[in-house]
Amino acid sequence: MPRRTLDSLVTQVASELMGVDATTLVAATERVLASLIEHFDVDFCYLRRTDRERRATILVAEWPPRQAVPDPDPLGIVYFDDPDPAFKAVEHATEPLIVRPGKAFTPYRDIARRTAGITDLTSAAVPLLSRGTPIGLLGFIKLGDREWSTRELNVLKAIASLFAQLQARVEAEERLRYIAMHDDLTGLANRRALLEYMEERLQPGNPGPVAAFFLDLDRLKALNDFLGHTAGDNFIRTLSTRLREHLDPADMIARLGGDEFVIVPAKPMEAVEAELEGTRLQQLIARRVTVGEESVSRAASVGVAVGIPGEATVADVLRRADHALLSAKSGGGNGVAVFTDAMRAQFELQDDVELNLRSAVSDGSLLLHYQPEVDLRTGRIVALEALVRWQHPTRGLLPPGAFVGVAEATNLAGELGRWVIRTACAQFAQWRQQGLASNVVIRINVSPVQLVSLDFVESIEDTLRSNGIDGSSVCLEITEHVVVQDLARTQLTLRGLKRMGVQIAIDDFGTGYSSLSHLKALPVDAVKIDRGFVQRLGVSTDDLAIVKSIVGLAGSFGLGVVGEGVETAVAARTLVGLGCYRAQGFLIARPLPPEAVETHLAAGRIPLDLELPRVSRTAKH
Repeated sequence: MPRRTLDSLVTQVASELMGVDATTLVAATERVLASLIEHFDVDFCYLRRTDRERRATILVAEWPPRQAVPDPDPLGIVYFDDPDPAFKAVEHATEPLIVRPGKAFTPYRDIARRTAGITDLTSAAVPLLSRGTPIGLLGFIKLGDREWSTRELNVLKAIASLFAQLQARVEAEERLRYIAMHDDLTGLANRRALLEYMEERLQPGNPGPVAAFFLDLDRLKALNDFLGHTAGDNFIRTLSTRLREHLDPADMIARLGGDEFVIVPAKPMEAVEAELEGTRLQQLIARRVTVGEESVSRAASVGVAVGIPGEATVADVLRRADHALLSAKSGGGNGVAVFTDAMRAQFELQDDVELNLRSAVSDGSLLLHYQPEVDLRTGRIVALEALVRWQHPTRGLLPPGAFVGVAEATNLAGELGRWVIRTACAQFAQWRQQGLASNVVIRINVSPVQLVSLDFVESIEDTLRSNGIDGSSVCLEITEHVVVQDLARTQLTLRGLKRMGVQIAIDDFGTGYSSLSHLKALPVDAVKIDRGFVQRLGVSTDDLAIVKSIVGLAGSFGLGVVGEGVETAVAARTLVGLGCYRAQGFLIARPLPPEAVETHLAAGRIPLDLELPRVSRTAKH
């Protein structure tokens, strides 16, 4: 073969491989192999890559393709330590290896014997090198004998170098693509990969319906806050492995961050079947996980939605699944909900609220109910929490959950919050004038918007002065996520409030936003344990451990502690046993209109029959 032909062959191969990526690698390699067979007058050619972790050689491409290849292909993956030493000699080879008739690699000699009845072969194996380390193999088979010249082998080494460069580039591109498409904590698909997958699944003509499961772990962050900083991450990793092991390998499992997952099964699924699958997923997640020396579990809420390819968009399906998840969580979590027309109506309600809420602040349709907080040992009323309601013109009395979120999203939270503070303080002052609530604190929830407004402290001072109320009789409640949104501004505001004697409580404590450093940095008087933990006391040992940790944490900082959502005597007795004596919840009293609250205030206490030990009833608060 003339030198010019050999030299031009290297140039031709380099040109062929220049624009190749992972998606075109096999097809481009087959074209090159076909060209090499023609140039070198051989009968079979192949390219393999080396997997160092598995100590195996893996087939990339071959030419011509073998006929009737069994499944699995015995030549697809060949381990170097297999009993058949077909590729053993080339595992560490750095120079071409030529084997003349009678000694060719066993697998390809067997192929030749079966297809052509020939046992005499010549084989050439040229290693692909990266920094002197073999990473693959370019191989040739000739039926019969063939000599390879030094010049030919040098050309093959140059071509093998081109393949080595291509392999390194493709692997680097694949690593980058993997990073771009996967969650770094779990290795699961990320949001970008999920959207691409669903976009393809929802194309017209594809099998459907396509089901999507939106999963949210209930109060997972509490593990991280109260059982160690790495506990949450370890739980997530273990759970991700469990999902991979128990779902179809073709299913899309994506982590969107934090404790949120989306699963899209590969097979079509109607709503009824999807709901059953959602329950199975929930049960799978609920199995206990070992985190350090603890065995813990977290419940999950699952939102389910289905979409028809060609009719629903990715945004449609995910939005419906998210709405269903909100519905599943609305009952305290640990639920499964399928998106329905009723949910659609619920979110239409939100649109209605957004349109009419602004006028509600000024037209007198807002009102306040008050929920008593008592000392569980005596039933004595120690505080009242003001809770806003809206008498909607067509939808009746709406609870705060139906419109407060909309207010915060539409810049009405400040105006709504000011109305609540003015109205609650005016009512409280009236009770004081009647000789009621003399030893009671009024608790008022404060939105993030109010807390960071520049005139908030001044407006509170004006309200207290105009109603003749001392600051120590008022406790403003802020949620944990407010604390971390703008810590510096929060500190400034709370210090201004403390100068007036106003008390501060962190509401919904334990839901996963605050930390010890925040409690140290803020002038806080009390924490209110999130109702989700309290409601499961007597049922969940995990929640018991978390509540115990919160009570201990509050005690170490000299803070008061209040249990929210007390609905059972077991929960109340458990709180008392842990040293948390103040509580509110349906077991004690529901939120009541002012005239109903006055009856309790006149009595000064709400009778409770909790069968507490005598020592608990007489212990000092």
